[in-house]
Amino acid sequence: MRYGPLFLLCLMLLAACDDMNHQPRYDSYEKSSLFADGKALQAPPQGTVARDDPGQAAALATRPAMTLDLLRRGQERFGIYCTPCHDAAGYGDGTVPARGFPHPPSFHIDRLRNAPSRYFVDVMTNGHGVMYPYADRLSPSDRWAIAAYIRALQFSQNAAASSLPQQDQDKAREAGS
Repeated sequence: MRYGPLFLLCLMLLAACDDMNHQPRYDSYEKSSLFADGKALQAPPQGTVARDDPGQAAALATRPAMTLDLLRRGQERFGIYCTPCHDAAGYGDGTVPARGFPHPPSFHIDRLRNAPSRYFVDVMTNGHGVMYPYADRLSPSDRWAIAAYIRALQFSQNAAASSLPQQDQDKAREAGS
């Protein structure tokens, strides 16, 4: 019976931990001192996208017009969400694969250069391969903005010099001399 007191102590400790299973909770419309407005139910943070929001499906179906603001937003969002794996130029050599994770495909391969922009939006929405979905992190408009920026990256890496305006061709020639 040497272990009797030890067993009793362990049993008492386990019984004391049961309080963790019975945490106080609030019903949606109950008063709460936790928030300044005294309500338990709080509005979601601005920019939150519900997964089952019917407006989200409509926003995904509507491709926005290409504008400089759209590209700037896409560049910003790409830098935050995509660069860690895809790198800033979209070749798939980001810091995450450099640490041993699988390399994503380059956006500059023929298959992805020929893919419709909708493909990139669908991959961000649903995930693909080892890439998990970003639907809970990126609004539909941000997904379209990133897809537009990916198109700009693809163009920047594969554009013929003759497709540039004459003044840019002259600058490139001067820089090369």
